[in-house]
Amino acid sequence: MRYSETKPPVFTLTAGPVDAYPEVLRALGTTVLYDYDPAFQAFFEDLTLKAQEALGCDLPPLILQGEPVLALEGAAASLIAKDDVVLNLASGVYGKGFGYWAARYAKKVEEIEVPYDTAIDPEQVRDFLKSHPEVKIVCVCNHDTPSGTLNDIDAIGAVVADAGALLIVDAVSSWGGMPTSPSSSQAGIYVTGPNKCLGCPPALSLVAVSEAAWAKIEANPDAPFASMLSFTDWKSAWKKTEPFPFTPSVAELNGLSAALDRYLDEGPEQVWARHALTARICREGIKGMGVELWPASEDIASPTATAVKMPTGIDAGNVLREARARYGVSMSAGRAETLGKLIRIGHMGPTAQPGYALLAVAAMGGALNALGAEVDVAAGLAAAHATWDAEIDA
Repeated sequence: MRYSETKPPVFTLTAGPVDAYPEVLRALGTTVLYDYDPAFQAFFEDLTLKAQEALGCDLPPLILQGEPVLALEGAAASLIAKDDVVLNLASGVYGKGFGYWAARYAKKVEEIEVPYDTAIDPEQVRDFLKSHPEVKIVCVCNHDTPSGTLNDIDAIGAVVADAGALLIVDAVSSWGGMPTSPSSSQAGIYVTGPNKCLGCPPALSLVAVSEAAWAKIEANPDAPFASMLSFTDWKSAWKKTEPFPFTPSVAELNGLSAALDRYLDEGPEQVWARHALTARICREGIKGMGVELWPASEDIASPTATAVKMPTGIDAGNVLREARARYGVSMSAGRAETLGKLIRIGHMGPTAQPGYALLAVAAMGGALNALGAEVDVAAGLAAAHATWDAEIDA
């Protein structure tokens, strides 16, 4: 039996969108209140404060009504002024991409770029900022998902703070699945969303803005207002006494509330440990069947997505199609420079469970063998299972 491409996959193990948690799906189907009903206004205020607790930020975060690309572009538009020099840190496709937004608004964009299987060295950032004191804003992607690699945003954030600059962090596919926060990274703007590790559909953005960043935004004459990209329009909208700039996504906000309840009830440390264990099991299984990981070092391998380098002569697109057709398992391709070279297995939200790591190893291994790669699937599964058992017995 082969699964049809026109029917949904049996298992979605992608790097996003991910399956939603059952609690989220139930919440999406609850009553859609009028946005100016006092019950909804009180709900939105409570939801924002709950998001603040989960994020661990000093000020109430923004809940923007669009998936996180909206917030990332809005961060560039709001914070970067025409006379600013910006340093963009590019260790992957998404980090590189932010530089294009920055270039729309900045006087000049400098860049530190490294190979897309490595990470940014904080000391290189320090040296650059010492020799370029004109840099006012630094941009970095925490988990560059198309490569499955992590940048140490806490170390980078400390360097940026020492230089008196502001840091924009893309934490879209890291927050909620590993220990990272706006405060630990000393971020001026910290962008994430509920559509990855929180297990929600793609519809909203969460943005933590520091006091220093707000001061710069409010002093920027070119910061957008009366716009979908505007941060200032939403700054006070969390208060039940204040109006909304436009109609909020009520159903998705219901889902976000359920997701945050689940995250806080399970406990962030337990959620992070679950993501990390699933990724570790997956990596050991991949290596056990004789296939290489994409990151140059496991020290920078993300706990929310495992990037797997394709064997010589094997195209990733063919492996993805074969895994879906043979086993009903959907995984993610690379992007831009990594397209065709790797496959990403997501460990986010509901799929950050050890059993899904075994499934991913089996599906990828079977597809590789079907395409002539000759990998040892049994050895891979044994290695993955041994890693899981060691955790149980510890």
